[in-house]
Amino acid sequence: MPLFRDLRVTLEMIKWEHSIFALPFALCGAMLAASGLPTVRQLLWIIVAMIAARSAAMAFNRLADASIDAANPRTSARALPAGHLSASFVITFVAVSCGIFVLAAAQLNRLALWLSPVALAVVLLYSYTKRFTRWSHLVLGFALGIAPAAAWIAVRGSLDARILLLTAAVTFWVAGFDILYACQDFQFDRDAGLHSIPRHLGISRSLWIARAFHAIMLLLLIALLPAFGLGKLALAGVIAVTVLLLYEHSLIKPDDLSKLNAAFFTMNGVISVVFACFIAADLLLRR
Repeated sequence: MPLFRDLRVTLEMIKWEHSIFALPFALCGAMLAASGLPTVRQLLWIIVAMIAARSAAMAFNRLADASIDAANPRTSARALPAGHLSASFVITFVAVSCGIFVLAAAQLNRLALWLSPVALAVVLLYSYTKRFTRWSHLVLGFALGIAPAAAWIAVRGSLDARILLLTAAVTFWVAGFDILYACQDFQFDRDAGLHSIPRHLGISRSLWIARAFHAIMLLLLIALLPAFGLGKLALAGVIAVTVLLLYEHSLIKPDDLSKLNAAFFTMNGVISVVFACFIAADLLLRR
């Protein structure tokens, strides 16, 4: 059926399986809020909300960037510029995903519902920031960084300033690896008049900024440990993340970006899962 074909193509286009980047950090926020495991019901609706929000954001991004993607040789084969999907179908997909997100928020608590439009505005409007600021990487980082704070609100129905340490850590983590990813489009961004750190500062200096952002992330994760009274397992998680980030950066050199996809997709998925596992173990074994 055409509907199922279009849905399959859309899910491939937005790479929905890469929800794993931010989802483990959201689960960290939920576990810290619950000082262990949240209820099954809370976990279910947090996962639904995360997947729906990311799906809406990615599909909206592809829609907003369709003309840009068509002009970029690296992205011209994507579903929208290649004509494999209609804009109307993607708009419908975005609307349905947003509706599911709001429904999930409503199932959690009143504050989550009230803040759901704000969260959607952040994750959707990011798509336009590279048209006017080189710091769009930080906006993307914040769009994913709000996940732990949102999960905290989902569990507690209120916000604690301590969880903002994790929000900031995820913000700098995502911004760092987005700078790495943007190095691929260094020349295209210059030609098209788009803004990014690599476009303005060059690839070599951009790699150093990405390293600095990831160093800030690690400092924030270290600060998270005493803020929540976390122990040696959580510290081991931070050490593991440090090793993985060092390996990630070792894959990329100013004159050799051939291993960038491995660094971007594989390593960042591993980083988020590994950290979440150590936090979960620390919280559950201390109960």
